[in-house]
Amino acid sequence: MTEHEHVRVAVIGSGFGGLGAAVRLRREGVTDFVVLERASSVGGTWRDNSYPGCACDVPSHLYSFSFAPNPDWPRTFSGQEHIRAYLEHVADVFRLRPHIRFDSEVKRMAWNAERLCWDIETTAGNLSADLVVSATGPLSDPKVPDVPGLDSFPGKVFHSARWDHDYDLRGKRVAMVGTGASAIQIVPAVQPEVSRLTLFQRTPPWVMPRMDRAISGVERWLHRQLPFTTQARRGLLWGIRELQVQAFTKHPNELGLVEKLARQNMARAIKDPALRAKLTPDYRIGCKRILLSSEYYPALARPNVDVVDSGLAEVRGSTVVAADGTETEVDAIVFGTGFHVTDMPIAERVVGADGRTLAETWKGGMEALRGASAAGFPNWMTIIGPNTGLGNSSMILMIESQLNYLADYVRQLDVLGGRVALDARPSAVRAWNHRVQERMKRTVWNTGGCTSWYLDASGRNTTIWPGTTGEFRRATRRVDLAEYAVVRAAGAEDGATATEERESAKGSAGATKERSSVKKSARTAKGREVADARPEVGA
Repeated sequence: MTEHEHVRVAVIGSGFGGLGAAVRLRREGVTDFVVLERASSVGGTWRDNSYPGCACDVPSHLYSFSFAPNPDWPRTFSGQEHIRAYLEHVADVFRLRPHIRFDSEVKRMAWNAERLCWDIETTAGNLSADLVVSATGPLSDPKVPDVPGLDSFPGKVFHSARWDHDYDLRGKRVAMVGTGASAIQIVPAVQPEVSRLTLFQRTPPWVMPRMDRAISGVERWLHRQLPFTTQARRGLLWGIRELQVQAFTKHPNELGLVEKLARQNMARAIKDPALRAKLTPDYRIGCKRILLSSEYYPALARPNVDVVDSGLAEVRGSTVVAADGTETEVDAIVFGTGFHVTDMPIAERVVGADGRTLAETWKGGMEALRGASAAGFPNWMTIIGPNTGLGNSSMILMIESQLNYLADYVRQLDVLGGRVALDARPSAVRAWNHRVQERMKRTVWNTGGCTSWYLDASGRNTTIWPGTTGEFRRATRRVDLAEYAVVRAAGAEDGATATEERESAKGSAGATKERSSVKKSARTAKGREVADARPEVGA
């Protein structure tokens, strides 16, 4: 990229969110955009996570774009290599590669109030953009705990998302730290190879069987010849999960039957009462993400596996020490300790209109209007933002809803005309977040009696959406201009330096008056009226 390159839209990241945004922009007729990717290939979390056994716990036909169905998924639950290949295919089919700038990590982006654009610094050069779409994702930056003595460990240390494929685990003594979604896949994959595997478990997960199977050639042929069968399969998978949401969000006590099934799943493989006691959670199922595996419990029952039901507290040379004092000699430590979800590192690199970073703005907890827009950050949107995560269904459904919102955001900017930006009103952000948090109070994620990565440092759930994907789709169908302040460059032609002028913000009492003002400005600029978008609010 050139030193002073300017584009209409800069998309950050080339995982599902980034590639989806690129496809949607092209469909809206926007071709002046770039996708900034810090790595040398697309894929996001499905590129970075290549550990043994890595696979998705959402059915394949639901974990793919509705606009890019794949009739040839080989299994009902796809492995990492198949999902990554799918994303590469999307980049090719929709001709996105000319827009992608690989090895271009964003170091800083700052709002330029005079030019009404974002100045972006990357490792490959600088550029500016009228609109930024941040699609870095919550599972992109690994979290490794600060363990005393870890720096002096003489063996191998790596995180599950940064797997060292050059290091041979065969015959090694390995410590696996964590019992999340990655760990329960890694354990059965490496257990047959290592001489000894010690699992450090702070909190046992609820684990249900993973009903995975190969998709037959006949099924795939049918999906290719009759595309509506793929749509029907996807629709069925979606519908089942929509019906399940009530138990998670409104009636957690109804999850007791699911809990019983999970206990039976454990009992079939774990015969030792002491080990079973270690592995039995003391919180309501669903409070932490329900994990799927048919191999995890059988692997833990093998003679070369030890389960330490205490977190890793210290490393002394080649000895790892648990919080309960258990000591174990190991050759390698693998961390399956999750990611920076409620404290996303990208927030440190985004500087808003008032000179504060997004991280500073979110110091008291993440919040964004409809999961997309943060107050004080004009023309900046995030995909998979605060309270857009799911505990029981496919994130691709949420991403596509946010892409609808992005598309209408671009349309509103076009209708307003000229050099213009939209900045989410603090009052609108607060109102949206209040409704979300009120609904969150009765969900299993808040009442289930656990501490999960859904919660931030203050114990607030800033991660999960407390409703159905259908509700979120309706809530993000259109941009409501009453929820935004319109920022214009007054008295300047396009491309000239100008000062920022904000249209009057009168709070909720003046929302109707401002909407009329916005419409009047749009008619002057474009000769047509701004659409009065009133999406349903799902919170």
